[in-house]
Amino acid sequence: MSCAFATIQSLPLTPENHSINPLKTSSPFLGFTRHLRLNPLDNNKSPSASIRRRQSSVVAVSDVVKEKKLKSNSSLSNLLITKEEGLELYEDMVLGRTFEDMCAQMYYRGRMFGFVHLYNGQEAVSTGFIKLLRKEDCVVSTYRDHVHALSKGVPARQVMSELFGKTTGCCRGQGGSMHMFSKEFNVLGGFAFIGEGIPVATGAAFTSKYRREVLKEADSDHVTLAFFGDGTCNNGQFFECLNMAALWKLPIVFVVENNLWAIGMSHLRATSDPEIWKKGPAFGMPGVHVDGMDVLKVREVAVEAVARARRGDGPTLVECETYRFRGHSLADPDELRDPAEKAHYATRDPIAALKNYMIENKLVNEAELKAIDKKIDEVIEDSVEFADASPLPPRSQLLENVFADPKGFGIGPDGRYRCEDPKFTEGTAHV
Repeated sequence: MSCAFATIQSLPLTPENHSINPLKTSSPFLGFTRHLRLNPLDNNKSPSASIRRRQSSVVAVSDVVKEKKLKSNSSLSNLLITKEEGLELYEDMVLGRTFEDMCAQMYYRGRMFGFVHLYNGQEAVSTGFIKLLRKEDCVVSTYRDHVHALSKGVPARQVMSELFGKTTGCCRGQGGSMHMFSKEFNVLGGFAFIGEGIPVATGAAFTSKYRREVLKEADSDHVTLAFFGDGTCNNGQFFECLNMAALWKLPIVFVVENNLWAIGMSHLRATSDPEIWKKGPAFGMPGVHVDGMDVLKVREVAVEAVARARRGDGPTLVECETYRFRGHSLADPDELRDPAEKAHYATRDPIAALKNYMIENKLVNEAELKAIDKKIDEVIEDSVEFADASPLPPRSQLLENVFADPKGFGIGPDGRYRCEDPKFTEGTAHV
């Protein structure tokens, strides 16, 4: 698996080997390529050395993995995963899906408030990348962050309690749906505004490099994953951080979860070149496109991208083309997307695909998978009961972790809120 990048990098993108060229792929997954406005090089002209270098550094792993799978037989030695790995992947994806389905129920029952963005359909990306990490590695998420936190190891009880706004949540009820954070598991936050997390992730990667190279901490080979969507990839922070990460060879993987829609804006209408992975080579890093609805393909790419970062070879930009099965948030009626488009991607459910792969290759049987389904149902039910029984935060918690001195602005020496003092508003205008 670890040689996937090298295999493709050694082949220039020419008409003779166009089967690995994502611009010319016959894969039905690249449904939007027929809309691309391409300006191919004139075959009569000799491209510059820099263009040749960039073309040879661009990688698209989906077709390579597909070819390996077609050439393989059913023997265990040629399978992409072992039984243990397959069960781990399946359990994590089912955990994410079942958790999000329960969130929808609780939201519509009035147990959660604000905006809640669900991850249904995109589980292969989170599982394929995060399950390869160590506990010390960092994950930086978006507002669609519940499943990233779960994949990184944050207990379902803590995530559900956070969504309920309870003190037992991973942020003591102060973060809510869009701001999952866990110091213990190195989840450095979900972020409500697109692009906000990318500089944080770049800083975390810089910390790892600084500790290793300047402070001489030999065990500081930690990797950071920065997750963000297609709608972020025209923002300034994205380009600035790609540049810094490449310049300093930071141990980071930029993971684009391209679900083709930025709220209600089609990705095709929002960018001059829809193929996001091509922006990697512009900064001197590999750009990778992968089928984000197939956890095995995602995992194949993630193995090499994470390994590159950990051994000090620098960052990678990975575009995972995926699809969300629900609206942008639970407040979104989801009326802008074509029903035929949604139906098409529903047939490509990543959980069903992994299940079929394992059964067809006799890695597992139905009974084993049903046992996992039952186990996860119990975990989710327990998380709801735990969150429901947990206490709400006291009012005194409101200004904690806002100012350096928790007894500073807004709170008097006696620990009471200054605004409760009748003299506090004397001489001021009342609104």
